[in-house]
Amino acid sequence: MSSLGRVAVYCGSAMGADPAFADVARELAREMVRRGIDLVYGGGRLGLMGVVADTVLAEGGKVFGVIPAALVDAEVAHLGCTELHRVSGMHERKAKMTELCDAFVCLPGGIGTLDEMFEAWTWNALGYHAKPFCLLSVNGFWSGLETFMDHVSDSGFLSQPRRAQLLSASSPAEALDRLDSAAASASKGMVW
Repeated sequence: MSSLGRVAVYCGSAMGADPAFADVARELAREMVRRGIDLVYGGGRLGLMGVVADTVLAEGGKVFGVIPAALVDAEVAHLGCTELHRVSGMHERKAKMTELCDAFVCLPGGIGTLDEMFEAWTWNALGYHAKPFCLLSVNGFWSGLETFMDHVSDSGFLSQPRRAQLLSASSPAEALDRLDSAAASASKGMVW
């Protein structure tokens, strides 16, 4: 039985330059629905965020969006979500997404995606939650970040156990398999 009921997907509110980004977003959404995993995401209708949400909904899955009021007012909210949680700001958004999910996947994205992923990792490392996260690398998108995190670890600022928390995968199925395995064996507590 899967340890994953809901997965938060962090990704860009833009489509990105490579059409493969949207293709993998659709593939991830279909694989989640196939496995009975609901989507938790940032609640937007634009970019890869919209692609993931639209595909989950089209495949018959459930979508839980979490969006700050300022973005709802800017008319970027996806009003077709199963549930759309309106929050006051980004801090509350990340906390609510963490509360709603069992694990995190990072598709390509920009500073917002990086901010969300690093906060989820920090909270995990400090023992606030034990929810795993995985980079889903599309055409090597996350390779530079992984190399940099190895450099941070080699430089003495990131322990090997903390570095090992950053999972990576090259396909949606692999990402969900790795997250399911990590979630099943996770235990809450600080990771030094």
